[in-house]
Amino acid sequence: MSLFAKMSLSALRGCGPLRHPPNLRESGMSVAKAYLPVVIALLVAVSTFPVAATPASAQRVRVAVAANFTAAAEEIGRLFARVTGRQVSYSFGSTGQLYAQITQEAPFEVFLAADQARPQRAVAAGLAVADSRFTYAEGRLALFSRDKSLVTDETTLRHPGIARIAVANPLTAPYGAAAVAAMKTLGLYRTLAPRLVRGNNIAQTYQFVATGNAALGFVALSQIARHTRGSRWRVPEHLHPALAQDAVLLRRGADNPAARRFLAFLKGPQAAAVKTRYGYGAGD
Repeated sequence: MSLFAKMSLSALRGCGPLRHPPNLRESGMSVAKAYLPVVIALLVAVSTFPVAATPASAQRVRVAVAANFTAAAEEIGRLFARVTGRQVSYSFGSTGQLYAQITQEAPFEVFLAADQARPQRAVAAGLAVADSRFTYAEGRLALFSRDKSLVTDETTLRHPGIARIAVANPLTAPYGAAAVAAMKTLGLYRTLAPRLVRGNNIAQTYQFVATGNAALGFVALSQIARHTRGSRWRVPEHLHPALAQDAVLLRRGADNPAARRFLAFLKGPQAAAVKTRYGYGAGD
């Protein structure tokens, strides 16, 4: 019991037996006012008792997810709920932004990153369970335009008439870092750098292209895998470092059976089928 609660109970005991105070009518004081200190002491004492965890808290898992995996994660979450009866609550963003939130004690229990570096850091910092990390997907990068005839292959990037090219922030988004690496490998980065417009994450980057704010952009293949609109070029893997995406159980989720079961489900055949449909390579 908290010190505040103990003090409140002590005050309550000091009030003595509950009895009608004398001469209430003569003094003009109401019964309610007379007992008000007692009622307040009771409310404070009850409100500060510790509350035991409910079974419902073990029926939900809170997951931080890299933005590229949004659609696949939502589908996997629905399958997980159908199979296990447990619910998944997602927060989407760039891997760097999510990791920063985790270091600030954000209430996530599982972290699905778009790289391997941040989950490794989480383990090293004591924010995640050491033996829980694994690669849940291999990401793919694509150059995309809503113009059906614009994108053919790498030569599209050499077109002088393209004013704006969308790319995710390479400092916080692994797909942005991969895009910059691909442009450098092709010897085009210095030429294209003044034309780059940066999204906070890969979801915003895709929106720049989908809305026409950028003529084309480097997006996750998963974002365009389920439709045939526009034109696209799958960036060869040898042009950039592998987009190995790791998952890890965070310290906050270590005692939540739903969190551990979600990670196990992510390794299973049903989740694997979803990942394949969105263009991801197999993980561990």
